[in-house]
Amino acid sequence: MPEIELGVPRGVIESLPEGEDTAERDMRRAIAGIQSRLNEEIDGSDPAEAAAVVVDAIERMEEQASTYHEFVPELRAWGQSPIYAIAWRNLYVELIGQLYDHEWLAGELDRERNFRLVDDGIRLSDL
Repeated sequence: MPEIELGVPRGVIESLPEGEDTAERDMRRAIAGIQSRLNEEIDGSDPAEAAAVVVDAIERMEEQASTYHEFVPELRAWGQSPIYAIAWRNLYVELIGQLYDHEWLAGELDRERNFRLVDDGIRLSDL
């Protein structure tokens, strides 16, 4: 099974203030950690098992993106720039998209997410 590869999207980096190396470095470090953890956890797994691990990570990223999204109006209300909150929110959203870009995993991710939606065992039908 191929490894998961993630990267910092150019648009996220370009949205940071000029000369801001710390945030970019932190983002790269966070992505490297996520990528490393995912690859360790799915090593040797079949695609269905790998999808369960990746969906857990996607759900955590969605929570993080939501948290940063909630910071934006609060920061603006206090007269502070929300640029870092926006950048981190966008980063997590982009990473989720990158996970779906892995062809060997995309179908399994959809299956696992649908399974979790109806975890009581009831399946929706076309009736």
